[in-house]
Amino acid sequence: MKEYARTRRPRASQSVPQPTSQQPPQGAFGALIPELQRAVASEGYVTPTPIQEQCISHLLEGRDLLGTAQTGTGKTAAFILPLLQRLTGNPRQTRKGTPRALILAPTRELAAQIGESIQTYGRFLRLRHTVIFGGVSQHHQVKALNRGVDILVATPGRLLDLVQQRFIHLNAVETFILDEVDRMLDMGFIPDIKRVLSHIPAKRQTLFFSATMPPSMEALAHTMVTNPVRVSITPDKPAVERIAQKMFFVGKGNKDALLVSLLKAPQINKAIIFTQMKHVANRVVKKLSSASIQGAALHGNKSQAARTKALNGFKRGRYRVLVATDVAARGLDVDDITHVINYDLPLEAETYVHRIGRTARAGADGNAISFCSAEDRSNLRDIERLLGKPVPTEKEHAYHCDVAFRSGPSAPKTLSRGSSRNNSRNNSRSNSRSNNRGGSGGRQGGRKGSFARSRSRRR
Repeated sequence: MKEYARTRRPRASQSVPQPTSQQPPQGAFGALIPELQRAVASEGYVTPTPIQEQCISHLLEGRDLLGTAQTGTGKTAAFILPLLQRLTGNPRQTRKGTPRALILAPTRELAAQIGESIQTYGRFLRLRHTVIFGGVSQHHQVKALNRGVDILVATPGRLLDLVQQRFIHLNAVETFILDEVDRMLDMGFIPDIKRVLSHIPAKRQTLFFSATMPPSMEALAHTMVTNPVRVSITPDKPAVERIAQKMFFVGKGNKDALLVSLLKAPQINKAIIFTQMKHVANRVVKKLSSASIQGAALHGNKSQAARTKALNGFKRGRYRVLVATDVAARGLDVDDITHVINYDLPLEAETYVHRIGRTARAGADGNAISFCSAEDRSNLRDIERLLGKPVPTEKEHAYHCDVAFRSGPSAPKTLSRGSSRNNSRNNSRSNSRSNNRGGSGGRQGGRKGSFARSRSRRR
């Protein structure tokens, strides 16, 4: 993952690049300058997604925006394309550590992916950008800032650290974009965002994006935006309804064996496996490796270099599976994920929706498989309450656990078939819910409060 990236600069003798697609750009894409049309066409896009159609024209006019959209809807291009066009139309000399646009993201992975999108769509423009986040040395990031940048993509912790060290000056920010604010709220970043706001000009364009917009979130948004355009994208078919969900009841001691047996199926081509705790993710990768299933772990204890290697290997097909804690539940943009497997059910029902949303992206269908032991029944009850319906049960497998199936106040009243002979033995041990409690973690590259610290250790 490159910490600094610069868009290509066309030579003065070059003619203005034209779109390469044989079809003319449709809808909002038609309002883009030729350089952006060419970049969009080179990615194979002709027709904008609904959020792009609704956002681009307003953002080109300089309007503030309050957006609600799920991941996989084309949201990043919806704000990157007009940002690039506005900056290009009002060129200024880049200054050391003084960006004209600031994009805040909750995680390193999302920040890096936004940077990749800027590189992709801005390849024919004379603009510079860089991405900064914690978990790595600041040396190369500071060098990139000192060269001058137009667009800065950052996580809040590292941004404030470098502002305090006077490597970054935010007094020239013209456009401020907050992505996945609901995730930032979960991770405790709102005080940091308010500190950032104190450094940037009051006169600016502000874009506020969140997957959900409860009244408290909207109230927060209106402290940052002025007379915003409101864009809310509800898919024709909600993403969760495009996902074939199955619940496997299994003893804790049989989870590994069940996982290996499922991954023998060739239709599970690319899968993310979620665990609650970091050491469990590492152990699962070792178990899969011993079964000749190539995978990598992604969690908060991994160095940034290791996280980048794991994610890139998964994207490029070197690893068939990625075993992750909830650090990967939001913001990852990986194409063609066929399955999400919840090795451990999440402690928060909303996290289940975010996890399985890694599949069925951009209108595709997907599959979600979850393991439920006797100790997880309360978590399953919360998930089904949120979904408004039970998750279909798959009982016809060699590791079905009748104890898990029948336990808990919401357990089914009927006996299942195909119960394992070892059900009782496999469920003789359990961990308390408190020992398994995970969380969203704290901010990257900065200080963490005691609550964030206790949650982050298990990520």
